[in-house]
Amino acid sequence: MLTVSSLKSLPEAISIPSYNLRDIKPSIIHFGVGNFFRAHLAYYIDRVLSLPGCQEWGIIGVGLRKGRGPEKKAQDFRAQQGLYSLTETATDGVSSRRIIGALRGYLLAPYESGNVLSCLASAQTKIVSLTITEGGYNMDEKTGEFRLDHPDVRHDLAHPTQPRTVFGYVVEGLRRRRQAGLGGFTVLSCDNLRQNGRVSQKAFTAYAQALDPALAEWMEEKVSFPNAMVDRITPTVSGVLAAALNRKSGLSDLEPIIAEDFTQWVLEDKFVAGRPPLEKVGVEFSDEVGAYEQAKIRILNASHIVFASIGWFLGLKHIDQVLAVPAVRDFVDRVMEKDVLPLIKGPKNLDLRAYKECVFDRFSNSAMADQVTRIAGDLTSKTQVFWTDTMRQALIGKQDTHRLIFIMALFLELLRQNQKGEEKNSEPSLTAKQIELARSDSLTASIELPLFDGWRDLITPDISARISDARTMIRGKDILDILPC
Repeated sequence: MLTVSSLKSLPEAISIPSYNLRDIKPSIIHFGVGNFFRAHLAYYIDRVLSLPGCQEWGIIGVGLRKGRGPEKKAQDFRAQQGLYSLTETATDGVSSRRIIGALRGYLLAPYESGNVLSCLASAQTKIVSLTITEGGYNMDEKTGEFRLDHPDVRHDLAHPTQPRTVFGYVVEGLRRRRQAGLGGFTVLSCDNLRQNGRVSQKAFTAYAQALDPALAEWMEEKVSFPNAMVDRITPTVSGVLAAALNRKSGLSDLEPIIAEDFTQWVLEDKFVAGRPPLEKVGVEFSDEVGAYEQAKIRILNASHIVFASIGWFLGLKHIDQVLAVPAVRDFVDRVMEKDVLPLIKGPKNLDLRAYKECVFDRFSNSAMADQVTRIAGDLTSKTQVFWTDTMRQALIGKQDTHRLIFIMALFLELLRQNQKGEEKNSEPSLTAKQIELARSDSLTASIELPLFDGWRDLITPDISARISDARTMIRGKDILDILPC
């Protein structure tokens, strides 16, 4: 087990924090302590903490869910005093290992609600960061508005001092700060969303407006929501992979993680309560975050779920195995070159074609063993976020859409067949009624699912018919035989 006292006895090849862990003061509260957060934001903050005079930027992690998995994570982090190992592996297989010390506490909100609220209300807290997934912002894709009718949101509005949601916690923390005469903090989304700062602002402000309009008005001045583009492939770590990581490192880490050696973070410099000097550890501050987001979401994320969907039909487990099938890689490359790249206006200094090639090479990293099921999960929210702009632009511009229509049919067929199976992917944004619709053998019924809400106004009878025709092909033939030219 990793502990502060065990650090000095670790193998020399493992990098350990150069700062004194006991000197770290937490000023960042993070909701959603998953592997991506631990390999990305916590990784950058770990490097910041090594800089002179930067020991105030430790992190307190918050989990919002009950259950065996969340409770084990909380126990593990407490046992290891927030420490864990990160293995970074390049495409050539060369790995390096480091102990991350940025996580200085972990709270499981269902059992420690008061402590979470106290942390949010503390004058020491300057940033509240989020990795709550694309679907976690509770936005209605049809209307673009925050869903006040969600049962947990309704609970929080009725019982604001006993919140269940991230919205309830953050806004109650801000209410207490305002009452105490303190300022606000920065809410920093690290999720794969277009304009994630704007979406966060809309969600939290809408919740506050429904609770207390005066508080919402105060937040407009006292809380900032910078947009951010984040990027690093960080696979799920199974028990088997965790054991393998520990064997290779010589550690007994209860919560090891692995990530590629590539990492990127582009941020707007809009931090109302101060920020760490992230530019000194590789973060880029830019006024072109939106352009970076467009490139990343519409090239990397969009292609990722296409590779995963085809891989699922092929019965492959890992993304690198899918990239190794020439017909699949060629198909997705055609889609990017012909249907996606021409529609994107990227940032000034980014070559979109070179970026696409870099992305495909990263996907081919076999050391990641990145799971097809992980990428194909939450397909509803991911389709909305990663494919809406491309579909809208292609249809409005009256471009050739036969490859794009096939991809939309592919997603619907994956949902249908997967949700009928024993090992179902998670689809948290679908209701039980919508899951039944996804399972339907009808070629047209599931077109009404929320996947296409962002461009539903452009769906004509002809487009519906073309999606149905493509679904018929997918059901009746080998997927490799029908990938469009």
